[in-house]
Amino acid sequence: MADENITGKKQESKNTKRLMTHKNYAFKKRLPVRPIDGNNVIFVTKKTNFKAQLDKCCDLLTRGEKEIILHGLGAAIQRCCNLALQLEILFSGTCQIEVNTGTVDLVDDLEPLVDDLDFGSQVRHSSSIHIRIFRTAMLGSNQ
Repeated sequence: MADENITGKKQESKNTKRLMTHKNYAFKKRLPVRPIDGNNVIFVTKKTNFKAQLDKCCDLLTRGEKEIILHGLGAAIQRCCNLALQLEILFSGTCQIEVNTGTVDLVDDLEPLVDDLDFGSQVRHSSSIHIRIFRTAMLGSNQ
């Protein structure tokens, strides 16, 4: 019982010490670095309407785009996977999916709230997914 109290106090002191060092700073999150740009590259976010993202992808594929690339970070990974699976269902057998996962370094700027402190930055890591959807056969063609 005494050991539980000691370990609980140690964990509390570590957490409060970490919060104390960042208490005097305001966090400003920088935008993540975009790997590539183009008409067929779509960055999936949690804020954008899912139906709008799905319609945009469908329009690109029906206009004759050979491939589209979906990028998702952090909490948007599930939405990115769902979008790719919905496209696979809609284009039933004419599209294939290639998935790559990874980690992206994100940078936060620390702006001091007190004049005595210096500006700083902090690097954190976030999971990422890159899904390539490419056409294997065109709809309506005899192959």
